Amino acid sequence: MTDVNPFARKQPGHLAAVRRVKDFTRAHFRLGEAETILVAEVECQTPGCPPLETIIAFWGEDARRRHYKVFKPVEEVVEDDLPPWWMKDALVEEVFAGCPCC
Repeated sequence: MTDVNPFARKQPGHLAAVRRVKDFTRAHFRLGEAETILVAEVECQTPGCPPLETIIAFWGEDARRRHYKVFKPVEEVVEDDLPPWWMKDALVEEVFAGCPCC
């Protein structure tokens, strides 16, 4: 049996694109090195939705989760796709107790 990750992207440059997006997200939103950034490319199953979208999530010094979607593959995401840095608090996702999705 081989160690194969069935979720790993096969396209060359995918991991480099994820790293690039993480790096410019950190700089754009003025995040420290200790702050966590997650970049994920997902397939959208909703009718009318682009086939691939990139989700960018990060946790600031206040430990609140912020997230943003870019409606294109991670390899095509550029810094201009992000909202202005001063809007980062508008990206906060509040978690409500009793949420049926969690």
